[in-house]
Amino acid sequence: MKKFLSVAATFVLGSALLLAGCGTDQGNAAAGSDKKVTLTVGVSPVPHAEILEHVKDKLAKEGVDLKIIEFSDYIKPNLALNDKEIDANFYQHIPFMKKFEEEHNMKFVSAGAVHIEPMGLYSNKIKDKNLQEAVPNGGKVAIPNDPTNTGRALQLLQQAGLITLKDPNNIYSTKLDIVANPKNLDIIEVEAAQTPRTLDDVDIAAINANYALGANLNPLADALFLDSKDSPYANLIAVRPGDENRPEIKKLVEALHSPDTKQFIEEKYKGSILPAF
Repeated sequence: MKKFLSVAATFVLGSALLLAGCGTDQGNAAAGSDKKVTLTVGVSPVPHAEILEHVKDKLAKEGVDLKIIEFSDYIKPNLALNDKEIDANFYQHIPFMKKFEEEHNMKFVSAGAVHIEPMGLYSNKIKDKNLQEAVPNGGKVAIPNDPTNTGRALQLLQQAGLITLKDPNNIYSTKLDIVANPKNLDIIEVEAAQTPRTLDDVDIAAINANYALGANLNPLADALFLDSKDSPYANLIAVRPGDENRPEIKKLVEALHSPDTKQFIEEKYKGSILPAF
């Protein structure tokens, strides 16, 4: 009987220690003390992936394993975020995000703005920056076809003196809002990622900076016209509501807002991309 009680006591004690050990491991995992947390972020390849690669090692030292997933369009990164396939994305600005939310009945929040990518007008056929004179009558113009970038491109054409919009401050303007088109421009809407590929077929194209850089175009050197530096289109880290408070998300934003990252952006992109912090 004594032998049985001794064995039973040993079993109970061992079980208690095992449970205590499990509880400690779970606490550590929850607190994130000694465990590495994987953070998956969807991005456009340039410059977003490059900027995240810059902070990847720094985050690793802070216990965050940053996984960077590249997307080639402007739709899938938000769908993946909504479906919890990724933890955050880094490719869009507030006007685009708000419009996407309305059209897809989804909700995202900004965890922090990172940089501004100026949209520019480019051409393989025109060299003169006086576009009012250089663009031919009936000239073809390619612009992005997603709602916010369409409005942004039309505002850019207006700033360049090529068209007039009914409301010059409406960021969601469409071609129907053009009230004056003195050169009878043929404005062609294409997917934003395809705008650089239209340059041989059109007179000018409105191209987002990330796609311009991906096509080896330098916005400062190659654009005939750029939108202003006070543009409201700052690219941000988008997350699901509430996730902006996750420690690993905060660490990511802190790393992106560091003086080191600001210097990286300024030196690598030489003014074609501007820090937004």
